[in-house]
Amino acid sequence: MTRSTDLKPDCTNCAALCCVVFAFDKSESFALDKAAGEPCPNLDGCDRCQVFSRRDALGFKGCIAYDCHGAGQVITQEVFRGRTWRDDAALGARMGAALSVLRRIHEQLSLLETAARLPLDTDELAGLSALKARLTPEETWTEANLQSFRVDETNRRVRGFLMGLRRHVDGGINARN
Repeated sequence: MTRSTDLKPDCTNCAALCCVVFAFDKSESFALDKAAGEPCPNLDGCDRCQVFSRRDALGFKGCIAYDCHGAGQVITQEVFRGRTWRDDAALGARMGAALSVLRRIHEQLSLLETAARLPLDTDELAGLSALKARLTPEETWTEANLQSFRVDETNRRVRGFLMGLRRHVDGGINARN
């Protein structure tokens, strides 16, 4: 049995990873340029956004659109056991690398949760279960197993599985063409 995964972000248990590890360019999505690994200037000393309630008006639509699918708190609390880039600047790149993989894993799990609401047949349910098990191993995530996780291969498998479910959502249109 695989462990359950909460796919909802919990910023209170994260070290503001999305506000630190990712770069963004001044655009309609971001009001300023920020290099990867550089803390956003809107972060306070407690890893909270000082402009959170005004992000849209201040030009941070990209921050509103971003969803880590709960990966940020897992990286901070489980993988790094509460240690953060603030405790040790060298952790920033390592936390960012782990977040980049786990976010993709959680994104795929989110897609599979949506697919689970379809009227799947027995074979489709088995395929769904196998993919979810691959994405939620029994052991807790560590830097090592995230680094070695074959995320691109797994994403291809998930994409292929989801493409096979098209008949559930397109009303059979593609089957007739």
